Amino acid sequence: MKAYLGIDVGSVSVNTVVLDEAGEVMTSHYLQTKGRPIAVIQEGLKIACDSLGAGVEVAGVGTTGSGRYLAGVIVGADVIKNEITAHAVAASILIPDVQTVFEIGGQDSKIIILRNGIVTDFAMNTVCAAGTGSFLDQQASRLNIPITQFGELALQSETPVRIAGRCTVFAESDMIHKQQMGHGIPDLIRGLCEALVRNYLNNVGKGKEILPPVVFQGGVAANVGIIAAFERALGVTVQIPKYFGVMGAIGAAQLAMEEVARKKSTSFKGFKITGLPYRTGSFECNGCSNVCEVVEIFEDDRVIGRWGSRCNKWDLV
Repeated sequence: MKAYLGIDVGSVSVNTVVLDEAGEVMTSHYLQTKGRPIAVIQEGLKIACDSLGAGVEVAGVGTTGSGRYLAGVIVGADVIKNEITAHAVAASILIPDVQTVFEIGGQDSKIIILRNGIVTDFAMNTVCAAGTGSFLDQQASRLNIPITQFGELALQSETPVRIAGRCTVFAESDMIHKQQMGHGIPDLIRGLCEALVRNYLNNVGKGKEILPPVVFQGGVAANVGIIAAFERALGVTVQIPKYFGVMGAIGAAQLAMEEVARKKSTSFKGFKITGLPYRTGSFECNGCSNVCEVVEIFEDDRVIGRWGSRCNKWDLV
């Protein structure tokens, strides 16, 4: 049996997915990066390898996410695509008539507008991380509440308070102020969920025509409080895919399948790379006034990738 591997390397996690030839998920894994993306990429590959049965051949691999180039050169990716493309492809496969995709991860959030299966518009958060998974984790920790219970508590609220959600600093300060005024935890959490949804729609979704079906994916889609706040704000049902947390990796695997079908071969190096030593380095190029910082990655002391320059002087042939 042939299978296709997708790897999504984000700021918080490394997600790996293996699809069969019919596009069905065979295995999926979520690992926290913890500042060690290379080691966690190797760990994710080892887990994926161990979870596949005998007779399964990985016939192609795709990478996406903010660390897609790093992962791509390590594994020998057949296709390296940005998050917008990967998430749009995955959403279109699982919900073919989708018109709007919300994606909120650990450090970033994005909105993708599709019409007739084609991406027509998109936007990402730029300078503010309010509403992302890391901020919600921080608030749950401050309130001494497991993040898995955060959304359920929001649903218990009957009199939500209005929280300033335009930035993480203001939101936290306002929550502390309202807490000191005597508001209950469920009301505070629901107010925070509604503030974060307002922030998302007013900043990331500003000027976008949000039409159903609306699909919500990314790690924050596990929070039922945020889902309910989106549905109240929009007046439509928000759909949550089964594999909402690894949709980028699913899209990367699907794109790899299409690329391999076109070129009839794969560049995948095989699972042996899980045991190889890797290291990174960098240097400044003084070839012109740009003084680019060029980053290198080494495999067994051999340079296998470089990026960061504005020209092609340091590109590997």
